[in-house]
Amino acid sequence: MPTPTSSRAPREAATPAPATSYEAALEELEQLVAQLDAGKLPLDQLLTRYQRGAELLTFCRARLDEVEDQIKVLEGSTLKPWDAN
Repeated sequence: MPTPTSSRAPREAATPAPATSYEAALEELEQLVAQLDAGKLPLDQLLTRYQRGAELLTFCRARLDEVEDQIKVLEGSTLKPWDAN
């Protein structure tokens, strides 16, 4: 008797884990940029890595916005320049 087969196709790659910190996201983003700049990836991998890079960029921007908002609260709604004077 034949073994039942699944009607779902196997996944090509696991979904990458969400970024856990700004630093980790930035490091992964830098690696992705280097891979994309090398120009040696097949088209499907280029698209997948580009999409991941966009996700990481969104995460990093959101995290920077959160930190900026916290600084505004600490500085009374006005960002001050980082002068060493």
